[in-house]
Amino acid sequence: MSTTTLLVRKNHLATTALQTAADAPLADGQIRCRILRFALTANNITYAAFGAAMNYWQFFPVTGELPEGVADDWGCIPVWGFAEVVQSLQPGVAVGERLYGYWPMASHAVLQPSRPTPASFSDGATHRAALHAVYNQYQRCSADPFYTADTEDLQALLRPLYLTAWLIDDFLTDNAFFGAASGGASPLLLLSSASSKTAYATAARLALRPGIQVVGLTSAANVAFCESLGVYHRVLRYDQLDTLAADAPCVYVDFAGNGALRLAVHSRFSALAYSCSIGGTHVEQLGGARDLPGPRATLFFAPAQVKKRSADWGAAEFNRRLVADWHGFVQQVSPPRAAPSAPWLRVVRHTGAAAVQQAYAEVLGGKGDPRVGHMLSFGV
Repeated sequence: MSTTTLLVRKNHLATTALQTAADAPLADGQIRCRILRFALTANNITYAAFGAAMNYWQFFPVTGELPEGVADDWGCIPVWGFAEVVQSLQPGVAVGERLYGYWPMASHAVLQPSRPTPASFSDGATHRAALHAVYNQYQRCSADPFYTADTEDLQALLRPLYLTAWLIDDFLTDNAFFGAASGGASPLLLLSSASSKTAYATAARLALRPGIQVVGLTSAANVAFCESLGVYHRVLRYDQLDTLAADAPCVYVDFAGNGALRLAVHSRFSALAYSCSIGGTHVEQLGGARDLPGPRATLFFAPAQVKKRSADWGAAEFNRRLVADWHGFVQQVSPPRAAPSAPWLRVVRHTGAAAVQQAYAEVLGGKGDPRVGHMLSFGV
C-alpha cells in the first residue's frame, strides 16, 4: 500500500509536487485511514498563507523522498473531510469506521487515537501534542450530531468555515462590537472577500443581530453573487469605500488579508472601533498590519473563543447551540430556501492526483465561480 500526497512549496504556494511513498507498517495503537473526500476552499489557502505563523504546517510534517530541496521547504496543507479506517491496531477503533476531521491533502493518513469516546477521539501523535486540540479531534460519524449522510459535501465544505463564522459573530457580540454600537449607533460591519464562504457565513450570523448594517466588500465580478445571498445589507466594490461616511462607527472583519485594502479602510474610517484579521484569500496582496491609523489589526484565533465559551457555558451547551445553528444554516444554503436558479453552493468533484493538483491551482488563483464548492479525492 502507498500514500500519495500533494506537497506545496512553503515560500511559493503556486509550486506543487505529487509525492507517492510506500506505507510503513503501523505501530501498536495506530490506525490507517483512506481519505474518501475533502473540501478545498479559500480557508485552506489561509492555512498555507499563515502556515508558519499559526503552526498549520506542523500537523502533517513532510517526510520521505522530496522532489527537490529539504523538508522545511515543503508542506502539506490540512483539509477537512471524511475518511474510512482501513487498518487498525487500536482496539477501540474498528476497520470500516467513518470519520470526520482534519486530514492531510493525501490519499491516506495514519492516526494514533487517544481518549476515545463513543463520539470521538483525539490524535495522540507526539508531534501534535502541543497543537490546538480543536484540530486534533476526529468525529465518529455514527455518533456525530452534525452528521447526516446526505450532506457530507456541505459538511466538508462549510462546517469548519461555519464554526469560524459562528465564533467571529459570537466574539464580536460578546465584546459589544468594541463600542461601535454604543449610544444607539447603527454600526457598519465591513466584511472583505465577501464572496468567500467564511465571510458569507459570518454575514448570515451578523444579519440576525438588530441594529447592525452588514456591508460586503468584493470585486466587481462577485457583486451580483453577494447580493443574491440576501445576507448583506449593502454590497460594494473595493473601490467604493468612499460611498460610506468617513465618520461612520464601524468594525472591519478582514477575510482578504489585502494590505492595501486594510490601509484604505484604516485610513478612511475615523470611528473604526476594531479591526479583525481572519484570513488571506488575496494571497498575492497579503500585507502587514504595522503603522496603520486607528486600532491595531488583530488576528482572530477561533480556538481561543471555543475555549472561552466552553468555560462560560460548558462544553455540552456550547455544542448544543452550535449544532442547532449549523442545521439552520444548512437549510439556508440548501433548497428549498435557497433559490434554485441561484444556489449558494454548487458542488464540483475532482478525482485523481492530477485533478487534485489542478483544483488546488484554481482555488489558489482565486478566480473561480464563488458558487462552486470543490470536493476532492485521490480516488484510491
